[in-house]
Order: sequence, then C-alpha cells, then structure tokens
Amino acid sequence: MSKGYRSICLIALAAGGVVIADAAARGAAAQNCSVMRKINVGVSVAPPNVVHTSPHVAKELGFFAKRCIEPNIIQFEGGASATASAAAAQGSAIVSVSDVAIGRGMKVQQFWGLAPRMPQAYMVSPDVKTAADLKGKKLSATGGGVGGFNWRMGREILRTAGLTVDDAHFISAATAGRLPGLLTGQIDGVALHPEDVYLAKKQKPALNVLVQLADLMPDYMFNAYGASLEWIARDRALLRDTAAAMIEANRAMFRDKAKVVPIIEKATDKPREAVEYAVDELTKNCIWSINTGFDPARTQWSIDNSAENGDIEKDRKPTVEQVANIQLAKEAVEAAGGPVTIGNCKD
Repeated sequence: MSKGYRSICLIALAAGGVVIADAAARGAAAQNCSVMRKINVGVSVAPPNVVHTSPHVAKELGFFAKRCIEPNIIQFEGGASATASAAAAQGSAIVSVSDVAIGRGMKVQQFWGLAPRMPQAYMVSPDVKTAADLKGKKLSATGGGVGGFNWRMGREILRTAGLTVDDAHFISAATAGRLPGLLTGQIDGVALHPEDVYLAKKQKPALNVLVQLADLMPDYMFNAYGASLEWIARDRALLRDTAAAMIEANRAMFRDKAKVVPIIEKATDKPREAVEYAVDELTKNCIWSINTGFDPARTQWSIDNSAENGDIEKDRKPTVEQVANIQLAKEAVEAAGGPVTIGNCKD
C-alpha cells in the first residue's frame, strides 16, 4: 500500500469512525447470534413523534442486533386505538399500554416506562386565552377518539374552568392531522409534541400555548411499553433484552445528540431544526427515561385519577403491581449496564 493511499484511508477512517464502529458492532453481534429473535415493536403514532423514536434509534445504532434481536417497528394510529389494543391483547406486538386498559380487563402489563412525563403542550387558536375560552370550541380527539389521549387531556383542561366534555366539540381524526388541523382552523385546541409546537409557532406565530401538560398533571404516567401476560410468562428474556436495547437508545439521546438526530429526522419526517428543538426539550425536562421509567407513586396516582374520572370502575381499580412489572424493568436496566444518572434525570 502506498503512503498516499494509506493516508487517504486513515483520513476516511477518522471521518467515518463512528459509522464504521456502529456497523462493526452490528456485524459482530449478528455473527455471534445463532438465531435472531424477532419481535414487533409498536409506536403510538404514524409517523412517530420524536418521543416515540427509541426503537428506531436502538435499531440503527445496533443495540437490538447485539442482543440477537430483529425488530419490526409497527406504527399505530394512537396508543389507545383498536388495532394497538388488539396487538397488545393478542401478544403480537409490544405497544404502549395504560392503566385504563388493564383496569378494563385487558390481560397485559407494562414492563418498561419509555417516557414517564408528558412532553406535549396544549396549543390553541389565537382567540383562546384561558381554558374558559374553550367553551363551544372544536377540540382534538386524535389518538383513539373518545377515551383517547387527546380527548382525555382536553377533558382535564376543560375541568380547570369548571367545564365538561359536553361544553366543547371533540373532533376525531388521524394523528398525522393534529398540526394541520390547528393551522387550518379545523380545530381550536390540541396536545402537540415539542417538534410540532416548534413548527406551529414558526408557521402561525399567533397560536398560543395554553398549558404544558406536565405542569397540568405532573404525576401522570405518560407512556410505558406493555405486553400480554402470556408473553411475559413465556419469553421474559426477549422482553427484558428489548427494553434494555431501548434503554441504551434513550441514554444515547441524552449523550450524543449529533448521532441520534439524523436517525430521528428520518423516522419522523420532520425538519432537522424541529427535531433538534424537540430533543433538547425532551432531555432537558427528563421526558425520556434512562432507567426503568417507573415510580410506584406515579403509577398509583394515574390509577386513582383514571378511577376518579370514571375511566376505570372504582371497584375494579388495578393495583400498581397489576399495572407495572417493575421487577422486569429492573432486570432490563441491569442488562443495559445498571442504573445511571444523567444530569438531573434519574427515572
């Protein structure tokens, strides 16, 4: 090899070191796997919001492959949609599951908290200044319609002004229509993720952020992956290792923004500046988990809130242990190298 050619190679290796290292890790992992374990990993929105992209990051950075896992990432139209609920109950995919679903008899259990805190802001049309101004307005019910996330958040905000869901008009639509609906005036209020808040203000500065949902309901458990009870009993190791891969992905979001942003940009189909803004917001506010993502007190508050609102019959309230398999989440953390703290984030 000539000295000149060798120099070019060294320069190329230095420039692409991270990519080569990642590819080598994935290749080595695959070579050490006699069988790749397959799993369907659901995300709650099509296309996913930034907060939901942990599976994409885990896949692209080789965190699944090194555990001999071959994920198939499936997009759903809301975590409470009929298709997502069916996938969870039938054991065909891991998806976001809630205390409400469990309280209503679905035989599933959360096993890792992807994002304990809510990342969304409730954005409203320019003429809405307070919650009382939502009376008679058109509010979003994307992500499952009545009983879905946006409907429940709208209900909570109306309640702060002494209003009920009957005092507003809830509009069901595909999750992808949340931002366009607000921009075009088809709806007057909707819970938007940080990247869409950024885009909304950029395109229509007169829109208002009425409240940050994490400030409205600081103890609400936002998003946890769950699986059927039968699946947990049958293949605990696969679920543990799948969660461990995504734990590593979440930690990478905090530690290496430059590496994860291109992956998230591709997965979400959102502009880079919006993705960068969202990553900053999610990491600064400890939205993504870096460990189990569970706090028994948070889970208990969410159960009690659901019962108080009538989403779960009070005499059928599940226990924290029925909702969250915290021990399995702890096993996943150990498989990811043990608990860590990043800045002020510990969940």
